[in-house]
Amino acid sequence: MKRFYTLAIIAVFFMACGNNAEQAQTKQEDSLSATETPVLTLEEFNTEAGNFVDKEIILEGIVDHVCKHGGKRLFLVSDDGDVHVDGEERFDDALVGSDITVIGIVKEFRVDEAYCLQQEEGHIQKHKEGVDSDDVHQSKMNQIKMYRDSMQSAGVDHLSFYSVQYISHKTK
Repeated sequence: MKRFYTLAIIAVFFMACGNNAEQAQTKQEDSLSATETPVLTLEEFNTEAGNFVDKEIILEGIVDHVCKHGGKRLFLVSDDGDVHVDGEERFDDALVGSDITVIGIVKEFRVDEAYCLQQEEGHIQKHKEGVDSDDVHQSKMNQIKMYRDSMQSAGVDHLSFYSVQYISHKTK
């Protein structure tokens, strides 16, 4: 009987040690998955981008167009949303229509009252100097008014516009 209890205690000991090893392995796997780059749908990006500012993410979508002016921006779309992807190098025009996966860093552009005042002063100066026509000047001033109206109606002190700074992509 004494031998039976000794064997039982040894078995419990080994099971407890094995369980701790399994728990350690599970914790290690959990921490690895926590550091993986999150994959967002474009719909999620449009609602959650503020949570990922200056962090790496993965997005999937169809290239709607590559900007003709410089070619360093592409527009990624899906049925659920859209996002601008900005690169350092010119994007290949052949990407238009392609279904791609993009890895990039979320960037935020903030419009607040200080930005509006700065833009307003610059536009007024350009109009006085004759750089901007009356129509162009009025259009720019209307844009600033729209920003201010949007902030006021939302009850916020700034508007955030999000984009993705390109790291790499893969065509599906």
